[in-house]
Amino acid sequence: MLGGFVLNVILTAVLHPSGEENDHTAIFTEYADSSAWVAVHLGQFIGVLVTLSGLLVLYRVLRGADGPCLVAQLAAAATVATAAIWAVLQGLDGVGLKQAVDSWFSASGTEKAIRFANAETVRWLEWGFQSYFRIMLGLTLALFGAAILASRRIAGWLGWTALVAGVCSVIFGVDVGYSGLASGLQDVLGLLMFILVLVFALGVLVAGVRERGRHNG
Repeated sequence: MLGGFVLNVILTAVLHPSGEENDHTAIFTEYADSSAWVAVHLGQFIGVLVTLSGLLVLYRVLRGADGPCLVAQLAAAATVATAAIWAVLQGLDGVGLKQAVDSWFSASGTEKAIRFANAETVRWLEWGFQSYFRIMLGLTLALFGAAILASRRIAGWLGWTALVAGVCSVIFGVDVGYSGLASGLQDVLGLLMFILVLVFALGVLVAGVRERGRHNG
């Protein structure tokens, strides 16, 4: 979980082009100029899937010897649904949008306006999938938080951390639906989610290492 999270953060912060996401002319120009776009998004795709697979490993811990509780089962199902939405989003953003902006950038005359409109359509589809991905990710985190609190197999504060991160992600996703991919609220929620998810992943890792050491001892 932690490894996938760190990989995604590094790729996004270091290699992914950034700018005013809702200024399509400016941001499309940056995207068209990026030679690493497809590779970066493939890396992001893998990183998030690794993170989500870590949640499925956590599910195996939470279900315990007495079998899985309903909340843990719902959390696992939400994880799979989130991964499916993420796959569609990355295909749309990492391949479809890149092709659209490249076609716009290389076009001329009246064709340029048509290509730009096509690229905007792909961008708006990305908004939609980004919105629902964030909402489903938030639901997944919140359900895992509730499952942790219900199972009491690991520290309760980790459950509350996941719950708060999940609520932030749902609000983030709703705001994307209304504001696009950039807003002041998203800036605040994005930073808060980064801290909460990092703390959660580290906390789960530490809990797992301590539990293994206890069994080995």
